[in-house]
Amino acid sequence: MSPRSRVRGRRRSALIAASVTTLSLTASGCVVVHGEREVLPAATRAEAAQALRQFTSAYNKADEAYDSSLDADYVTGALADIDKARLTAGRANNPGGNPSHTPLELTDAEFAIPKKAGWPRWFVADAEGNKGGSARWLLVFTRDSLDEPWQVSFLTLVAAGKVPEFRTDADGWAEPVAAGSDGLAVSPDELSKEYTTYLKDGEDTFEPGTHTTEWRAKREKNATRPGLATQYIDEPLTNGDYAPVALRTADGGAAVFFATRHFERQTAAPGTSVPAPNDSVLALTKGEIKQSLTMEFVSNQLVLDPARGSGEQRVRVLGRIQGLTAAQGE
Repeated sequence: MSPRSRVRGRRRSALIAASVTTLSLTASGCVVVHGEREVLPAATRAEAAQALRQFTSAYNKADEAYDSSLDADYVTGALADIDKARLTAGRANNPGGNPSHTPLELTDAEFAIPKKAGWPRWFVADAEGNKGGSARWLLVFTRDSLDEPWQVSFLTLVAAGKVPEFRTDADGWAEPVAAGSDGLAVSPDELSKEYTTYLKDGEDTFEPGTHTTEWRAKREKNATRPGLATQYIDEPLTNGDYAPVALRTADGGAAVFFATRHFERQTAAPGTSVPAPNDSVLALTKGEIKQSLTMEFVSNQLVLDPARGSGEQRVRVLGRIQGLTAAQGE
């Protein structure tokens, strides 16, 4: 059992003990407030700003040293997979650290903090970064209890002016959308599956664009290169820290963050070899590359999911970040 599993096991035991105590107090006539059942903001704005600073500091330390242990406590889910693989490859090729490190700066931050009951609790940070051109950085922070640090599970870059307008109440708190909501073109918990199906079959679920029609066209072109067969397999990621999160937008639809996994297998024709991959790929490759190379990627997306019956029923992909996480040579 991993240390993280043992810690969570102890937390579960503590929660069970707390529940027993609560039942005893209730039976004796005391009034008990169940914080896990109350609808509360996931964080104060000050807490959200502090979480963004802590993540940025840890991210910079890890990037400078190419050491994934330095930000492991502040990333989870899809971003953790992408970040750890990037740092692992970087360290393999540069054991002394990142020679081109430039500290990430996230400024002009705005926070969409939903009111909800229970755990996990999460919020979205929208900030201007000194990397990625003029795009805005959108990060989903999440945690499973008050004892855990805020961790970033999803990260996407969205073109300036394309960031969704989130619906808020009179106090400025955002509105979460349930994963199984049937009031949208596609329910959030089905988007990962729908996206992987679209990449295979090209159904009319998503609007044309860089991460839909153009990506499919690029794949089709690569699959027919002389002397090299390329196959693609796409899998949804929907559970645990990969579970989608959604916020209501001002127009009644939803902005949804979700994750997917992708495999790309290159097989060379007899008498030829697979094109030599770059050093980052080689650092993550197990086995010897002879006739084939299978690469595994994790991707996270932000989409606009329109309200059912609103007229436009196709989902628009606003941003996507994908990273190589493993490779196998044969």
